[in-house]
Amino acid sequence: MVKPYQNKEDSKKIQVKQMFDSISSEYDRLNRVISFGIDLKWRKKVVAMVHKLKPEKVLDVATGTGDLVLAMRKCGASKIVGLDLSPGMLEIGVQKVEKSDAKDLIEMIIGDSEKLDFPENTFDVITVAFGVRNFENLEVGLAEIRRVLKTDGTLIILETSVPIRFPFKQIYLFHSNYILPLVGKLFSKDKSAYSYLGNSAQEFPYGEALNNILVKIGFRNANAMPQTFGVATIYSATK
Repeated sequence: MVKPYQNKEDSKKIQVKQMFDSISSEYDRLNRVISFGIDLKWRKKVVAMVHKLKPEKVLDVATGTGDLVLAMRKCGASKIVGLDLSPGMLEIGVQKVEKSDAKDLIEMIIGDSEKLDFPENTFDVITVAFGVRNFENLEVGLAEIRRVLKTDGTLIILETSVPIRFPFKQIYLFHSNYILPLVGKLFSKDKSAYSYLGNSAQEFPYGEALNNILVKIGFRNANAMPQTFGVATIYSATK
């Protein structure tokens, strides 16, 4: 299991919380630089998918600093909940929501993706952007998401993946193995965080492998849609 701080004995969940708390103030700025802003394009595609589903209630798991919940505020939902394990990341998200026109629509809460404090069949759509690879137990987290999703509800995941074709795979690996750690050393308070973000992306089961896990848990219509030569993938699945 890839953890942010391999020399510490704390669980992955505790380490992920500590890591995101430590980089919360710099996360948005460095994330735009590292991704060259392409992540905004991917999020727009997720928002478009949510809008087509016309949901009443939406949950965004691992919401971080709230970019996706804010982007979804005009999808027609009557309630959008953003949930994250890191108080530091969530606080920045709360500030963004308070300054927006959606503070009565969006609720930001601290929560554990593997122990969701919601009844079964609560949400029409659940989204996770760049968060599932940080779950301590992927199958437990996905099963919890399925539990609180309504029957025929949709799960949409946006996550990094490894390109298959040359030279995109080689460029991606260079970026993950050298550029991300360098960014961490030069600009981040947490020198290990950006090495972890690159390593965890490479170790995460992507494409058909993640589809198979979703089907195993009980989802149907699992579909993987690679983005930008395969450096990210959007997944959708139905309960």
